[in-house]
Amino acid sequence: MSDGAWIMPDWPAPQSVVAGTTLRAGGVSKGPFLSLNLGAHVGDDAGAVEENRRRFRELCQLPAEPAWLRQVHGTTVVVDPPADSAVVADAMVSRRTATVCAVLTADCLPVLFAAADGSEVAAAHAGWRGLCAGVLEATIASLSAEPQSLLAWLGPAISQAEFEVGPEVRERFLAQGQGAAAAFVGNERGRWQADLYALARLRLQHAGVTRVYGGGWCTHAEPAAFFSHRRDGGCGRMATFIFRKNA
Repeated sequence: MSDGAWIMPDWPAPQSVVAGTTLRAGGVSKGPFLSLNLGAHVGDDAGAVEENRRRFRELCQLPAEPAWLRQVHGTTVVVDPPADSAVVADAMVSRRTATVCAVLTADCLPVLFAAADGSEVAAAHAGWRGLCAGVLEATIASLSAEPQSLLAWLGPAISQAEFEVGPEVRERFLAQGQGAAAAFVGNERGRWQADLYALARLRLQHAGVTRVYGGGWCTHAEPAAFFSHRRDGGCGRMATFIFRKNA
């Protein structure tokens, strides 16, 4: 669901868990970064990004600046880093209150996790490389809760209809088994349309996480709502975030 300014997960997480994904409107960035670009690494004006992040904190009532990660499409998971650390990682776990986990995306799949009792939360950046390498499994392994007690939410990503990949990408997933063939449909160009949502659900299921929510958006097909790297090339980034507040 959305309140018109950001998307709130439709999942049965405890009231102490606050989460969502920003939309692209409401910021001050110009040109290809129009307007609420939250990525400081994409070539946007630094002052505009700073103001956008201030607006993000205010809009979503964040208790602190997110611990912004330097994402590299890998599988490194960090636990409760300081907000200004800029560590190289693609997922973050927090067991503290008022620590904001966040990942930046513009077609890749953001995945949020929450323990059913609200004791810990996590955010993961899962493009096809990260999914294939095991970023979701690494995030689950970094959480204390048993997989069957976790909730997972799939945020906005590029849809299968818009995500064309080469045969080498499909082969990498098929080599790992897990029924990945069903997530690929051949096209008339001899290439494949890949379903990031389906691939993520398969990985989560095999890791023991069965309470999975979200999915169904297309960042590529909704330019007014979302940034899309595949559609626009250089562009801004949305943030998908989660934190624990005092109950």
